[in-house]
Amino acid sequence: MNKKFLNVNNLNFSHIKYGFFTRIGGKSKNNFSSLNCSVSSGDKIITVKKNIKTASKMLISNNQNLKLVKQIHSNKIIEIDKNNLSSEIKGDGLITKDFSIALGVLTADCAPIFLFDKKKNFICCLHAGWKGALLNISKKSIKLIKKKYNKNLNDLIVIIGPCLEKKNFEVTSIFKKKFIKSNVRYKKFFFKKNNKKYLFDMRGLINYQFKEIGIKKILNSKHDTYINEKLFFSHRRSNHKNLTETGRMINIISFA
Repeated sequence: MNKKFLNVNNLNFSHIKYGFFTRIGGKSKNNFSSLNCSVSSGDKIITVKKNIKTASKMLISNNQNLKLVKQIHSNKIIEIDKNNLSSEIKGDGLITKDFSIALGVLTADCAPIFLFDKKKNFICCLHAGWKGALLNISKKSIKLIKKKYNKNLNDLIVIIGPCLEKKNFEVTSIFKKKFIKSNVRYKKFFFKKNNKKYLFDMRGLINYQFKEIGIKKILNSKHDTYINEKLFFSHRRSNHKNLTETGRMINIISFA
């Protein structure tokens, strides 16, 4: 296994390159050690930029530019081309058909998701935390793809990377009720831990949302960001340790 970045089930595709990066291989220190790629984390910005460049070089060719999104825990997905490549973009999803543009999102428990098709019509990346799952960013991405890029859902491939898994995703009954109010079928993704707490299967819900809209090819990482401190940053783990700061992993997809 490449510990700097992961491919789900070690699968590679000839027309795209992708990687869910770990926290290994960067220049950051202490709580940000070492491949922290978030400029808003409290880390030194010059170091973060070096880390992003380090990651980019592993997956992106010299004639490609990496585009990141300023994440706001929404279901907003932005189409990227040369006209807005240099602009600050707020949202939680990016999509492009431009071969010269690579896309990335940052995570530290939320699910990084890559979408692409077999015909090289587009690449897409999503940042899906519980808020994104509640707002069903998965469904919104597929609607956009069907409308503008590829109507044949059999061509689509979804890859869901490392995230906070069910056994460590403890939530309250109030949290659960938000999801049930949105869709009563979401109840099956909550498991009672005790009288006041539940365990939330966010990965299971995201898979369900994609399947519900007709996606058949869904690949999943088996990594839990909370458990493996050597490989992953985890916002929840940092909170449990009373740490005020933590880093973010970068996740990159590009055309080959």
